[in-house]
Amino acid sequence: MAQANAAQHVMLTQTLTDSFGIILDCFDLKRQLQQMNKSSDSILGLVNQLFIVIHRNQENQSTEVTFILLGFSEYPDLQLPLFLLFLTIYTVTVLGNLGMILIIRINPKLHVPMYFFLSHLSFLDFCYFTVVTPKLLENLVVEDRTISFSGCISQFFFACTCVVTEMVMLAVMAYDRFVAVCNPLLYTTAMSFRLCSLLVGASYSWGIVCSLILTYFLLQLSYRGKNIIRNFVCEHAAIVSVSYSDPYISQQIILIFASINEISSLMIILTSYVFIFITVMRMPSTGSRQKAFSTCASHLTAITIFHGTILFLYCVPNSKSSWLLVKVGSVFYTVVIPMLNPLIYSLRNKDVKETVRKLVSTRLLCDKP
Repeated sequence: MAQANAAQHVMLTQTLTDSFGIILDCFDLKRQLQQMNKSSDSILGLVNQLFIVIHRNQENQSTEVTFILLGFSEYPDLQLPLFLLFLTIYTVTVLGNLGMILIIRINPKLHVPMYFFLSHLSFLDFCYFTVVTPKLLENLVVEDRTISFSGCISQFFFACTCVVTEMVMLAVMAYDRFVAVCNPLLYTTAMSFRLCSLLVGASYSWGIVCSLILTYFLLQLSYRGKNIIRNFVCEHAAIVSVSYSDPYISQQIILIFASINEISSLMIILTSYVFIFITVMRMPSTGSRQKAFSTCASHLTAITIFHGTILFLYCVPNSKSSWLLVKVGSVFYTVVIPMLNPLIYSLRNKDVKETVRKLVSTRLLCDKP
C-alpha cells in the first residue's frame, strides 16, 4: 500500500508540475517570470511536501479514514432534477470561462491589463468549479457518497487556493480600474505587462501559501473511521467538526487568515473606488461620467456577489439548524458565482460581444458548403 501511495504521489506531483508549466505558457508568463523561478520551485516543493504529509497522516491512522458527503441526500425526489440543473450549470460555466479566455486571446483590442486579469479570473473560476462540481454530480446519481481522506483534503487545498487567489485578483482588478480612471494618461506606463505579471504571480503565490498553512493545521487533527459531512464539498468547518482532537488552533488560524484576506482586499477595493468616485464626479461631461462608471460596473457587480456571499457565510451561526443555510450559500459560492462572472463581464462589454459575433459568423461561413 505504501508503494502504491508513493507512486500516486509521484504521478500527482509530476502532473502538478506539468500543469503549472502549461498555465504559464497559456498566459505567456514564462518569459516574464523567469526571475521568479526560485519562488515557484519553492512553492511546488511545499506542495510536494504537503502531499507527502497527507499520505503519511493517512498511513498513521489506526483505521482507514473516509468521509461521507451527504450533499442533498435528504431530498431523494430532487436528485435527478438537481443533477440536470447542476450539469447544465457546469456546461455553461466551462464554456463561458474557457470561451472568455479564448476571446481575450484572439482579440487584439482586449490585450490590455483589465482583460489580462479577467482571463486569470476566468481560469480561477474554471479551476474552482472543476474541483468541486464533478464530485457533486457523482453523488447525485450514486448511493456511495464516500470520499477518501486524501481526496477530501486535496479538494479543500485546491478549492481554498482558488478562492484566496480570486479574492486577491479582485483587489488587483480594483487597483487597475483606479489607475485607468484616475490616471488615464499614465495607465499604459503604470500598468506595464511586467507589473501585471508580477501581480498575478503574487496572487497565485499567496493563495497557495494560505492553503498550505490551513491544510497543514487540518492534518494535525486526528480522524477515525467513517465521518459524515453535512455538505457536498470538503470545506474547513465540516472537516474540523468530525475530528477527534481539539480543533481550536486550526479554527483560530483560519479565522486569522480569513479576516486578514477579507479585510485587506475590501480595504483596497473600497479605497480604489472612493478615489474613482471622486474623480468621476469631477468630470465635466455626463458622457465621460457614464463611460467611466460603465467600465467599473461589471467589476463592482462581481465584487458585490463574491464578497457578499463570503460575508453571508461568515454571519451564519455554526449550529445544526444552520446547515441548510450553509449548504445554500455553498451552492451559490461554488456553483453559481463561477457561472455568473463570464456572463457579467461579457453582457456589458461591446468588444467581447463583437468578438463572439465574429466567431459565430465565421463558424457559420465555414459550415456552408
